[in-house]
Amino acid sequence: MSFASLHPVFSTIPSYLTIAAPYAAVGALLFSIIALCMLVSLRRRLTRLALGRNGSIEETISILTRDTKELQQFRVELEKYLKLAEVRLRGSIQGVGMVRFNPFAGKSGGGNQSFSVAFLDELHSGVVLSTHYARDHVGVYAKPLDKGMSTFELTDEERGAIQKAKHHIAEHRTRTGA
Repeated sequence: MSFASLHPVFSTIPSYLTIAAPYAAVGALLFSIIALCMLVSLRRRLTRLALGRNGSIEETISILTRDTKELQQFRVELEKYLKLAEVRLRGSIQGVGMVRFNPFAGKSGGGNQSFSVAFLDELHSGVVLSTHYARDHVGVYAKPLDKGMSTFELTDEERGAIQKAKHHIAEHRTRTGA
C-alpha cells in the first residue's frame, strides 16, 4: 500500500474534523463545568470539615481528639457521680405507708384521727410513727425499723403501715424497672 492509495482517506479526515470539532468543544465545555462544580463542592465540604482557625484538617483532627478526651473524662466523672447518687438514693425514703384508725373504739373518743405511718428505704429500714388522738390528749410514738422489723413491739396498724410502705417500694421498682 502506497501513500497515494491512502490519500483519499486522508483527504476526508479534515471534513470529518470540521463537523466533529463543535461537538467535541461542547463536550469539553460540559466536562470542565462538571469538574468545576465538583471542585467547588469539594472545597465547601473541606471548609465545613475544617474546624480550626487555619482551616486545616490536621487542626480539626487535633480539636476533635481533645474534645473526645474531655468527653471521656466527663463520662468517668459522671459515672462516679451516678454511683454516689445511687448509694445515697438507696438510703433515702422510698416507701411510705399510712393506716388511719380509732384506738379507743367503743369508748366514744378519738374517731379515726389516729394514724400509723411508716417511712422505709430500699432495704426496708427506717421508722414507723404512730399517733393516738383523744379529746384530751395526743400521744406520738416512734419506733425504728431495720429490714422491716423493730426491737419494739409493733401494733397491727403499724405492721399494716409497714406493709403498705413495702408495697409502695415494690410497685415503684416494677414501674421503673429497677
